[in-house]
Amino acid sequence: MMPKRILQGKVTSAQNDQTVTVQVERRVTHPVLQKTIKKTKKYRAHDAANAFKVGDVVRIQECAPISKTKRWEVVTA
Repeated sequence: MMPKRILQGKVTSAQNDQTVTVQVERRVTHPVLQKTIKKTKKYRAHDAANAFKVGDVVRIQECAPISKTKRWEVVTA
């Protein structure tokens, strides 16, 4: 069994019930320019207690699909 990935990001939306949208930023080197650039991606994560709000920095972990778009769950702040 493979280990579950854990990512860290900032909550950008907490409007839906038991769901937060987390924006994860990573830095990569451009293949041609050899310059470090920021790439961002948004993940929808399960927040059962509705504990997190916009601006919080959280860690999310892979899990079994919870809904059509949710495949991550919030581990801790």
